Amino acid sequence: MVVVVLLAVALAATLAGLAWLWPGSGDRPTLDTTPEGASYVELTVTDVDLLADAASGPALLAETDGGDPVTVQAAPEYLDAVVPGDRIRVLHLPQVTGASPYVFVDLVRGPPMALLTAVLVVLVLAVARLRGLGALAGLVVAVGGVLWFTVPALLDGQPALPVALVTASALMFALLYLAHGISVRTSVALLGTLAGLLATGALAAWATGATHLNGLSGEHALDLTSLAPETSLRGVLLCGMVLAGLGVLNDVTITQVSAVWELRALSPAATRRDLFTGGMRIGRDHIASTVYTVAFAYLGAALPLVLLVAMSDRTLLDSLTSGEIAEEVVRTLVGSIGLVLAIPLTTAAAAALAPAPRPQHAEMTPPASDA
Repeated sequence: MVVVVLLAVALAATLAGLAWLWPGSGDRPTLDTTPEGASYVELTVTDVDLLADAASGPALLAETDGGDPVTVQAAPEYLDAVVPGDRIRVLHLPQVTGASPYVFVDLVRGPPMALLTAVLVVLVLAVARLRGLGALAGLVVAVGGVLWFTVPALLDGQPALPVALVTASALMFALLYLAHGISVRTSVALLGTLAGLLATGALAAWATGATHLNGLSGEHALDLTSLAPETSLRGVLLCGMVLAGLGVLNDVTITQVSAVWELRALSPAATRRDLFTGGMRIGRDHIASTVYTVAFAYLGAALPLVLLVAMSDRTLLDSLTSGEIAEEVVRTLVGSIGLVLAIPLTTAAAAALAPAPRPQHAEMTPPASDA
Protein backbone atom coordinates (compact mmCIF):
# COMPACT_ATOMS: atom_id res chain seq x y z
CA MET A 1 0.00 0.00 0.00
CA VAL A 2 2.88 2.36 0.81
CA VAL A 3 4.37 1.77 -2.64
CA VAL A 4 1.08 2.54 -4.34
CA VAL A 5 0.61 5.79 -2.41
CA LEU A 6 4.15 7.03 -3.06
CA LEU A 7 4.01 6.19 -6.75
CA ALA A 8 0.57 7.77 -7.06
CA VAL A 9 1.98 11.00 -5.61
CA ALA A 10 4.98 10.84 -7.94
CA LEU A 11 2.75 10.16 -10.96
CA ALA A 12 0.42 13.04 -10.07
CA ALA A 13 3.41 15.38 -9.73
CA THR A 14 4.78 14.18 -13.06
CA LEU A 15 1.48 14.70 -14.87
CA ALA A 16 1.12 18.16 -13.30
CA GLY A 17 4.66 18.98 -14.43
CA LEU A 18 3.92 17.83 -17.96
CA ALA A 19 0.82 20.05 -18.06
CA TRP A 20 2.77 23.02 -16.70
CA LEU A 21 5.85 22.65 -18.88
CA TRP A 22 4.27 21.33 -22.06
CA PRO A 23 5.74 23.35 -24.96
CA GLY A 24 3.49 25.78 -26.77
CA SER A 25 2.44 25.51 -30.39
CA GLY A 26 4.17 28.69 -31.52
CA ASP A 27 6.76 28.83 -34.26
CA ARG A 28 10.26 27.86 -33.22
CA PRO A 29 13.53 28.84 -34.89
CA THR A 30 14.75 26.51 -37.59
CA LEU A 31 18.28 25.93 -38.81
CA ASP A 32 18.37 26.10 -42.60
CA THR A 33 21.29 24.07 -43.92
CA THR A 34 20.25 23.80 -47.57
CA PRO A 35 20.70 26.85 -49.83
CA GLU A 36 17.78 27.82 -52.01
CA GLY A 37 17.66 25.72 -55.17
CA ALA A 38 20.19 23.19 -53.86
CA SER A 39 19.58 19.54 -53.05
CA TYR A 40 21.35 16.59 -51.47
CA VAL A 41 22.25 13.55 -53.56
CA GLU A 42 24.17 10.33 -52.99
CA LEU A 43 27.08 9.33 -55.23
CA THR A 44 29.62 6.51 -55.43
CA VAL A 45 33.32 7.43 -55.24
CA THR A 46 35.42 6.13 -58.12
CA ASP A 47 38.77 7.82 -57.43
CA VAL A 48 40.57 10.57 -55.49
CA ASP A 49 42.21 13.28 -57.60
CA LEU A 50 44.70 15.84 -56.30
CA LEU A 51 43.92 18.49 -58.89
CA ALA A 52 46.55 21.10 -59.55
CA ASP A 53 43.94 23.67 -60.54
CA ALA A 54 43.95 26.26 -57.75
CA ALA A 55 40.33 27.16 -58.45
CA SER A 56 39.13 23.65 -57.87
CA GLY A 57 41.67 22.15 -55.50
CA PRO A 58 41.51 18.51 -54.38
CA ALA A 59 38.48 16.63 -55.56
CA LEU A 60 36.74 13.31 -55.50
CA LEU A 61 35.77 11.56 -58.69
CA ALA A 62 32.37 9.93 -58.42
CA GLU A 63 29.43 8.72 -60.44
CA THR A 64 25.69 8.95 -60.11
CA ASP A 65 23.42 5.93 -59.77
CA GLY A 66 22.87 6.25 -63.51
CA GLY A 67 26.62 5.92 -64.19
CA ASP A 68 27.30 9.59 -65.08
CA PRO A 69 30.79 10.74 -63.93
CA VAL A 70 30.99 13.86 -61.77
CA THR A 71 33.67 15.75 -59.87
CA VAL A 72 33.04 16.56 -56.21
CA GLN A 73 34.76 19.38 -54.36
CA ALA A 74 36.14 18.17 -51.03
CA ALA A 75 38.29 19.50 -48.19
CA PRO A 76 41.82 18.04 -48.20
CA GLU A 77 41.38 16.28 -44.83
CA TYR A 78 38.71 14.01 -46.32
CA LEU A 79 40.86 12.70 -49.16
CA ASP A 80 42.51 10.07 -46.96
CA ALA A 81 39.21 9.09 -45.37
CA VAL A 82 37.42 8.23 -48.61
CA VAL A 83 38.25 5.30 -50.88
CA PRO A 84 36.79 4.15 -54.19
CA GLY A 85 33.46 2.41 -53.69
CA ASP A 86 32.37 4.56 -50.76
CA ARG A 87 28.93 6.12 -50.91
CA ILE A 88 29.01 9.86 -50.19
CA ARG A 89 26.40 12.52 -49.61
CA VAL A 90 26.97 15.71 -51.59
CA LEU A 91 25.26 19.07 -51.98
CA HIS A 92 24.28 19.84 -55.55
CA LEU A 93 24.48 23.57 -56.31
CA PRO A 94 23.21 23.99 -59.89
CA GLN A 95 23.73 27.77 -59.78
CA VAL A 96 27.53 27.41 -59.38
CA THR A 97 29.57 28.28 -62.48
CA GLY A 98 33.27 27.83 -63.13
CA ALA A 99 33.64 24.94 -60.70
CA SER A 100 32.03 21.65 -59.91
CA PRO A 101 28.45 22.10 -58.62
CA TYR A 102 28.90 19.09 -56.29
CA VAL A 103 30.28 19.69 -52.77
CA PHE A 104 31.18 16.87 -50.40
CA VAL A 105 29.07 16.81 -47.21
CA ASP A 106 29.61 13.46 -45.54
CA LEU A 107 29.90 9.72 -45.99
CA VAL A 108 26.72 7.66 -46.19
CA ARG A 109 26.47 5.61 -42.99
CA GLY A 110 22.82 4.58 -43.07
CA PRO A 111 23.09 0.94 -44.30
CA PRO A 112 25.68 -0.30 -41.75
CA MET A 113 23.87 1.55 -38.95
CA ALA A 114 20.60 -0.06 -40.01
CA LEU A 115 22.34 -3.46 -40.00
CA LEU A 116 23.65 -2.89 -36.46
CA THR A 117 20.16 -1.88 -35.35
CA ALA A 118 18.66 -5.01 -36.87
CA VAL A 119 21.27 -7.23 -35.19
CA LEU A 120 20.57 -5.59 -31.83
CA VAL A 121 16.82 -6.03 -32.19
CA VAL A 122 17.16 -9.70 -33.17
CA LEU A 123 19.55 -10.46 -30.31
CA VAL A 124 17.47 -8.64 -27.72
CA LEU A 125 14.31 -10.45 -28.80
CA ALA A 126 16.10 -13.82 -28.97
CA VAL A 127 17.71 -13.51 -25.55
CA ALA A 128 15.26 -11.41 -23.54
CA ARG A 129 12.07 -12.35 -25.44
CA LEU A 130 9.02 -10.47 -24.10
CA ARG A 131 11.11 -8.34 -21.78
CA GLY A 132 13.35 -7.48 -24.69
CA LEU A 133 10.32 -6.43 -26.70
CA GLY A 134 9.24 -4.22 -23.80
CA ALA A 135 12.73 -2.73 -23.57
CA LEU A 136 12.75 -1.90 -27.29
CA ALA A 137 9.30 -0.33 -26.99
CA GLY A 138 10.57 1.67 -24.03
CA LEU A 139 13.54 2.88 -26.06
CA VAL A 140 11.17 4.20 -28.73
CA VAL A 141 9.10 5.91 -26.04
CA ALA A 142 12.22 7.47 -24.51
CA VAL A 143 13.48 8.91 -27.78
CA GLY A 144 10.01 10.17 -28.67
CA GLY A 145 9.56 11.75 -25.24
CA VAL A 146 12.82 13.65 -25.45
CA LEU A 147 12.11 14.88 -29.00
CA TRP A 148 8.46 15.82 -28.43
CA PHE A 149 8.65 17.25 -24.93
CA THR A 150 12.16 17.91 -23.60
CA VAL A 151 13.70 19.56 -26.64
CA PRO A 152 10.73 21.87 -27.45
CA ALA A 153 10.37 22.80 -23.77
CA LEU A 154 14.02 23.82 -23.53
CA LEU A 155 13.76 25.78 -26.78
CA ASP A 156 10.76 27.61 -25.32
CA GLY A 157 12.87 28.68 -22.35
CA GLN A 158 11.16 26.51 -19.72
CA PRO A 159 13.15 26.01 -16.47
CA ALA A 160 15.67 23.26 -17.07
CA LEU A 161 15.60 21.40 -13.75
CA PRO A 162 11.82 20.83 -13.73
CA VAL A 163 11.98 19.84 -17.40
CA ALA A 164 14.73 17.32 -16.67
CA LEU A 165 13.01 15.82 -13.64
CA VAL A 166 9.59 15.62 -15.30
CA THR A 167 11.13 14.05 -18.41
CA ALA A 168 13.08 11.50 -16.40
CA SER A 169 10.14 10.64 -14.15
CA ALA A 170 7.70 10.20 -17.04
CA LEU A 171 10.18 8.06 -18.97
CA MET A 172 10.92 5.88 -15.95
CA PHE A 173 7.23 5.18 -15.36
CA ALA A 174 6.92 4.03 -18.96
CA LEU A 175 10.28 2.28 -19.37
CA LEU A 176 10.35 0.21 -16.19
CA TYR A 177 6.83 -1.13 -16.51
CA LEU A 178 7.24 -1.82 -20.23
CA ALA A 179 10.54 -3.65 -19.78
CA HIS A 180 9.97 -5.40 -16.46
CA GLY A 181 6.22 -5.69 -16.12
CA ILE A 182 3.86 -4.43 -13.43
CA SER A 183 4.91 -5.90 -10.09
CA VAL A 184 5.98 -4.90 -6.59
CA ARG A 185 9.61 -5.46 -7.58
CA THR A 186 9.36 -3.04 -10.49
CA SER A 187 7.52 -0.49 -8.36
CA VAL A 188 10.19 -0.59 -5.65
CA ALA A 189 12.89 -0.14 -8.31
CA LEU A 190 10.94 2.80 -9.68
CA LEU A 191 10.81 4.39 -6.22
CA GLY A 192 14.57 3.99 -5.87
CA THR A 193 15.13 5.45 -9.33
CA LEU A 194 12.96 8.48 -8.59
CA ALA A 195 14.81 9.06 -5.32
CA GLY A 196 18.12 8.89 -7.16
CA LEU A 197 16.82 11.31 -9.79
CA LEU A 198 15.85 13.86 -7.16
CA ALA A 199 19.31 13.63 -5.61
CA THR A 200 21.01 13.87 -9.01
CA GLY A 201 18.87 16.84 -10.06
CA ALA A 202 19.51 18.77 -6.86
CA LEU A 203 23.24 18.05 -7.04
CA ALA A 204 23.42 19.00 -10.73
CA ALA A 205 21.66 22.30 -10.04
CA TRP A 206 24.11 23.13 -7.27
CA ALA A 207 27.18 21.93 -9.17
CA THR A 208 26.52 23.92 -12.36
CA GLY A 209 26.18 27.10 -10.30
CA ALA A 210 29.01 26.46 -7.85
CA THR A 211 31.50 25.56 -10.59
CA HIS A 212 30.30 28.40 -12.85
CA LEU A 213 29.53 26.14 -15.77
CA ASN A 214 27.68 28.13 -18.42
CA GLY A 215 27.56 25.79 -21.41
CA LEU A 216 29.51 28.22 -23.59
CA SER A 217 32.47 25.91 -24.17
CA GLY A 218 30.61 23.56 -26.52
CA GLU A 219 31.22 23.86 -30.25
CA HIS A 220 27.53 24.54 -30.96
CA ALA A 221 26.91 26.95 -28.07
CA LEU A 222 27.05 30.18 -30.10
CA ASP A 223 24.87 28.74 -32.86
CA LEU A 224 22.25 27.70 -30.31
CA THR A 225 22.35 31.10 -28.63
CA SER A 226 21.85 32.97 -31.90
CA LEU A 227 19.08 30.69 -33.19
CA ALA A 228 17.20 30.14 -29.90
CA PRO A 229 17.92 33.08 -27.57
CA GLU A 230 15.22 31.89 -25.17
CA THR A 231 17.21 28.74 -24.44
CA SER A 232 19.49 28.75 -21.40
CA LEU A 233 22.81 27.08 -22.18
CA ARG A 234 23.38 26.38 -18.50
CA GLY A 235 19.91 24.88 -18.38
CA VAL A 236 20.68 22.62 -21.33
CA LEU A 237 23.87 21.49 -19.59
CA LEU A 238 21.98 20.81 -16.34
CA CYS A 239 19.24 18.87 -18.13
CA GLY A 240 21.87 16.81 -19.92
CA MET A 241 23.51 15.90 -16.61
CA VAL A 242 20.25 14.53 -15.25
CA LEU A 243 19.35 12.59 -18.39
CA ALA A 244 22.89 11.27 -18.98
CA GLY A 245 22.86 9.04 -15.92
CA LEU A 246 19.29 7.87 -16.29
CA GLY A 247 20.01 4.54 -17.95
CA VAL A 248 22.74 3.49 -15.51
CA LEU A 249 20.63 4.64 -12.55
CA ASN A 250 17.77 2.48 -13.76
CA ASP A 251 20.16 -0.44 -14.13
CA VAL A 252 21.46 -0.29 -10.56
CA THR A 253 18.03 0.07 -8.98
CA ILE A 254 16.56 -2.86 -10.89
CA THR A 255 19.60 -4.99 -10.03
CA GLN A 256 19.45 -4.16 -6.32
CA VAL A 257 15.75 -4.95 -6.04
CA SER A 258 16.21 -8.21 -7.92
CA ALA A 259 19.10 -9.12 -5.61
CA VAL A 260 16.99 -8.56 -2.49
CA TRP A 261 14.11 -10.58 -3.93
CA GLU A 262 16.46 -13.44 -4.77
CA LEU A 263 17.90 -13.34 -1.27
CA ARG A 264 14.38 -13.63 0.10
CA ALA A 265 13.67 -16.60 -2.15
CA LEU A 266 16.87 -18.36 -1.00
CA SER A 267 16.39 -17.47 2.69
CA PRO A 268 12.68 -17.35 3.49
CA ALA A 269 13.36 -16.86 7.21
CA ALA A 270 15.90 -14.03 6.82
CA THR A 271 15.06 -10.81 8.65
CA ARG A 272 14.72 -7.54 6.80
CA ARG A 273 17.99 -6.42 8.34
CA ASP A 274 19.65 -9.52 6.90
CA LEU A 275 18.15 -8.73 3.49
CA PHE A 276 19.51 -5.18 3.62
CA THR A 277 22.95 -6.36 4.73
CA GLY A 278 23.13 -9.01 2.01
CA GLY A 279 21.80 -6.61 -0.61
CA MET A 280 24.40 -4.00 0.30
CA ARG A 281 27.20 -6.54 -0.05
CA ILE A 282 26.05 -6.92 -3.64
CA GLY A 283 25.52 -3.17 -3.89
CA ARG A 284 29.10 -2.38 -2.88
CA ASP A 285 30.40 -4.46 -5.77
CA HIS A 286 27.85 -2.73 -7.98
CA ILE A 287 29.06 0.68 -6.83
CA ALA A 288 32.69 -0.24 -7.49
CA SER A 289 31.97 -1.35 -11.05
CA THR A 290 29.36 1.27 -11.94
CA VAL A 291 31.45 4.28 -10.92
CA TYR A 292 34.26 3.47 -13.32
CA THR A 293 31.72 2.39 -15.94
CA VAL A 294 30.29 5.91 -15.90
CA ALA A 295 33.77 7.44 -15.93
CA PHE A 296 34.89 5.35 -18.91
CA ALA A 297 31.69 6.19 -20.79
CA TYR A 298 32.35 9.91 -20.50
CA LEU A 299 36.08 9.47 -21.07
CA GLY A 300 35.45 7.60 -24.31
CA ALA A 301 33.02 10.24 -25.54
CA ALA A 302 35.51 13.03 -24.83
CA LEU A 303 38.65 11.20 -26.00
CA PRO A 304 39.58 13.68 -28.79
CA LEU A 305 39.42 16.48 -26.24
CA VAL A 306 41.53 14.44 -23.80
CA LEU A 307 44.19 13.99 -26.50
CA LEU A 308 44.36 17.75 -27.03
CA VAL A 309 44.65 18.34 -23.31
CA ALA A 310 47.44 15.76 -23.06
CA MET A 311 49.47 17.72 -25.63
CA SER A 312 48.87 21.03 -23.86
CA ASP A 313 51.57 22.74 -21.80
CA ARG A 314 49.02 23.61 -19.09
CA THR A 315 49.03 21.90 -15.70
CA LEU A 316 46.67 18.97 -15.12
CA LEU A 317 44.61 20.89 -12.56
CA ASP A 318 44.30 23.87 -14.86
CA SER A 319 43.12 21.62 -17.70
CA LEU A 320 40.60 19.73 -15.56
CA THR A 321 38.96 22.93 -14.35
CA SER A 322 38.61 24.66 -17.70
CA GLY A 323 36.00 24.63 -20.42
CA GLU A 324 34.63 21.40 -21.78
CA ILE A 325 36.86 19.25 -19.56
CA ALA A 326 35.24 20.72 -16.45
CA GLU A 327 31.80 19.96 -17.86
CA GLU A 328 32.70 16.31 -18.38
CA VAL A 329 34.31 16.02 -14.95
CA VAL A 330 31.33 17.57 -13.17
CA ARG A 331 28.90 15.45 -15.20
CA THR A 332 30.81 12.31 -14.18
CA LEU A 333 30.93 13.31 -10.51
CA VAL A 334 27.24 14.24 -10.35
CA GLY A 335 26.16 11.03 -12.08
CA SER A 336 28.38 8.89 -9.86
CA ILE A 337 27.15 10.49 -6.64
CA GLY A 338 23.55 9.98 -7.71
CA LEU A 339 24.25 6.31 -8.42
CA VAL A 340 26.00 5.75 -5.09
CA LEU A 341 23.10 7.36 -3.18
CA ALA A 342 20.49 5.37 -5.11
CA ILE A 343 21.92 1.97 -4.15
CA PRO A 344 21.42 2.11 -0.35
CA LEU A 345 18.09 3.90 -0.76
CA THR A 346 16.80 1.27 -3.17
CA THR A 347 18.20 -1.62 -1.14
CA ALA A 348 16.56 -0.31 2.04
CA ALA A 349 13.22 0.11 0.28
CA ALA A 350 13.47 -3.36 -1.23
CA ALA A 351 14.34 -4.94 2.12
CA ALA A 352 11.42 -3.16 3.78
CA LEU A 353 8.89 -4.06 1.09
CA ALA A 354 10.04 -7.56 0.15
CA PRO A 355 7.67 -10.43 1.03
CA ALA A 356 7.46 -11.05 4.77
CA PRO A 357 9.83 -13.67 6.23
CA ARG A 358 8.39 -17.14 6.61
CA PRO A 359 9.20 -19.03 9.83
CA GLN A 360 11.21 -22.19 9.45
CA HIS A 361 9.18 -25.29 10.09
CA ALA A 362 10.44 -27.56 12.82
CA GLU A 363 11.57 -30.94 11.64
CA MET A 364 8.78 -33.45 11.98
CA THR A 365 9.66 -36.42 14.19
CA PRO A 366 8.56 -39.77 12.86
CA PRO A 367 5.71 -41.38 14.79
CA ALA A 368 6.69 -43.98 17.39
CA SER A 369 6.36 -47.53 16.16
CA ASP A 370 4.01 -49.90 17.90
CA ALA A 371 5.74 -52.26 20.28
